[in-house]
Amino acid sequence: MSHAFSPGPRALDIDLRNAVPADADDVAQLLVELGYPCDIADAAERISAILANDRQALVLARRNGAVCGLVALDFMYYLPLGTTTCRVTALVVSASEQGQGVGRALLKEAERRARAGGAARIELTSGAQRSEAHAFYRACGYSDSSVRFVKPLGSA
Repeated sequence: MSHAFSPGPRALDIDLRNAVPADADDVAQLLVELGYPCDIADAAERISAILANDRQALVLARRNGAVCGLVALDFMYYLPLGTTTCRVTALVVSASEQGQGVGRALLKEAERRARAGGAARIELTSGAQRSEAHAFYRACGYSDSSVRFVKPLGSA
């Protein structure tokens, strides 16, 4: 397994690990909380699809034994820059855990995996209505770039 798909150091009391199909109930619940309808069977299929693709990862955050957040990553060759970009395709923290460092831990893990995977930058998109999320991304060092937030990662 490449370093981009292996868990990194632990932060706070948050446990980060790759999702497995048995996590479908938690993943479905978090996707619904993010505003994307998803039942357990759909979540299991989505997790399996990510596990079958060596260019993607799905990381879960757990605190006190309960899943409380996730980040999904997609590594892609970006023609305009001639290099790999890591795109955050989903980031969600359960409402009860927001403001507790879970989102920051997930983004730091995403950035660590992006660097380990050879990405020159990391990017994400966020719905125009998610102003609190936009403030969070800016506070984490991301900048507005059209409808995407981009953070250069420096040399990989």
